[in-house]
Amino acid sequence: MPPIIRLLPEQLINQIAAGEVIERPASALKELVENAIDAGASRIDITLQEGGLAGLRVSDNGCGMSDADMALAVTRHATSKLADDDLLAISHFGFRGEALPSIASVAVLAMTSRIKGAEHGWQLAVSHGKPGEIQPAASDIGTQIEISDLFGSIPARLKFLKTRKTEAAQCLDVVKRLAMACPAIAFHLHDTGHLHDTGHLHDTGKNLLSLAAQPDNETGRQARLAALIGTGFAKEAVQIDATRQEVHLHGLAGLPTMNRPTTGQIYLFVNNRPVRDRQILGAVRAGYQDMLPRGRHPIAALFIDLPSSEVDVNVHPAKAEVRFRDSAAVRGLIVGALSAALREAAMQATREGGEEALRQFSPSLMPPVSGGQSAAGYSGHSGYSGRPASAPGRQYASQFQSPEPSAASGFLREASPQARYEAPDAEEAQALSAYPLGAARAQLHKTYILAETADGVCLIDQHAAHERLVMEKMKEQHLAGKIISQALLIPEIVELPADQIEALLQLEAPLQRLGLYIEGFGEGAVMVREIPALLSEAAIKPLITDVAEELVMLGGSSALEDKLGHILATMSCHNSVRAGRNLNQSEMNALLRQMEVTPAAGQCNHGRPTYVSLSLAELEKLFGRR
Repeated sequence: MPPIIRLLPEQLINQIAAGEVIERPASALKELVENAIDAGASRIDITLQEGGLAGLRVSDNGCGMSDADMALAVTRHATSKLADDDLLAISHFGFRGEALPSIASVAVLAMTSRIKGAEHGWQLAVSHGKPGEIQPAASDIGTQIEISDLFGSIPARLKFLKTRKTEAAQCLDVVKRLAMACPAIAFHLHDTGHLHDTGHLHDTGKNLLSLAAQPDNETGRQARLAALIGTGFAKEAVQIDATRQEVHLHGLAGLPTMNRPTTGQIYLFVNNRPVRDRQILGAVRAGYQDMLPRGRHPIAALFIDLPSSEVDVNVHPAKAEVRFRDSAAVRGLIVGALSAALREAAMQATREGGEEALRQFSPSLMPPVSGGQSAAGYSGHSGYSGRPASAPGRQYASQFQSPEPSAASGFLREASPQARYEAPDAEEAQALSAYPLGAARAQLHKTYILAETADGVCLIDQHAAHERLVMEKMKEQHLAGKIISQALLIPEIVELPADQIEALLQLEAPLQRLGLYIEGFGEGAVMVREIPALLSEAAIKPLITDVAEELVMLGGSSALEDKLGHILATMSCHNSVRAGRNLNQSEMNALLRQMEVTPAAGQCNHGRPTYVSLSLAELEKLFGRR
């Protein structure tokens, strides 16, 4: 009986291997650029044809290859980057020796290279796994590789490719991430839509990316991040620099109010290797806990450096994920460093709110004045150059003693209906305007506080701001051991669906540490005996309903710590100063002073900004004075 099991042909083996790592033009580009970086290049030039769909070219000024090395380079599992055969001592991007043979098995690959000191270079072409003869060729020092007819030998893969624009965007993202990891290398990326008569790529000069080399230090890295993510991000982001044992975390983390709908602008690096690791992403989200709106994600570029023996980069075919020897320590470092840095930023906020406010005030969006004439000399748009909001002045905290918080509201006293408004005298107003959030001047629509600062104005959302103050007070008590609770004179019975009751009762003990005492009460209801003292004025039924819905939504996929953080955010929202409540002058100023000394006060528990600031210069531009 003939054997059923047979060995696969070498060509099919190579195509299967290519399918694991070469999914699209961007995958091939990633492998080639990583090879160029490993070769010690200081400049890498990339040209795409039709967004990479029709071909691409990567040229570098690295060490180059001899003819003997070139012959081995297109052979599987041949590498120059694993000298001691130790998979726990990987110091290069590539190490498996699969990139070039995998690409060559599914495309036409033309390679030209020359080493320093050689009279000429060498050229080799491989067509869908079939190598040609190595021949002498004129070449600069370094290596140039061209790819064309990608997936020509397996056309079924072509139907999974997207449009030129999409594939070009994927290629650009790959280059951006590698450029962030290597600021000392100059990168130039072009796209062309034509094939030259000779069959080579013809550059039409459409520039997608041009980055000059930067110093190989933290300053150079930040300059590179500013060029790739934006100068606004670089100026306003929080700098991260923390070490635990042998793990070093550094980089820039955007303020919570600078958020996006996807994780596409979270850039993660492990030993300078760009990764898309779910565990690290989860740690980043935990570090931004109770600071982001649901479904929104931060902008960040974080670099993790640790000994190569403490991380395994060989767990994913495309090396996009890693495995840490002590994953809990790495997660703890990320969560702790992000949380501490963002809380320390306190009153710092992005300019996005102010810029949007100016756009809303643009005459093009406002009803025309009589006669249809706009202000003289005004161009119809703001035209200003925004500057970052100044960092909070912590020194102000010691100069102002805010009113003693009342037990009823937690922070603000109820305004007496008979209370008569007394405007502060000129000397007091001048003193108050020196604070970061200035002096309260008015309450607008019983929702917003208008404050005058030393160099402009601030508009504060009273509910969002007080929500953060209550949240931080509750977190402070929770960290101290237990949130102070208050027994209800008459226990409250709340009817809920069965799944919500089960979710509450499963966390009975943790909820008690949050000051919430709940127990089952027959079919379809729970009894509430105690609530946090800071929530003494909250409506209990809506509070319990929201907490129960939050727990069901989080389900079993979230850690207990994350669940408790969400619950704190939900509860604190229920006793905050609501929109629609009148505040007197003292209450408004007390709220501003509390914000200035409260961590993460630039955004509420759900990630919304608590205030918008406009400088005097921006106001003058708005009215055509500048």
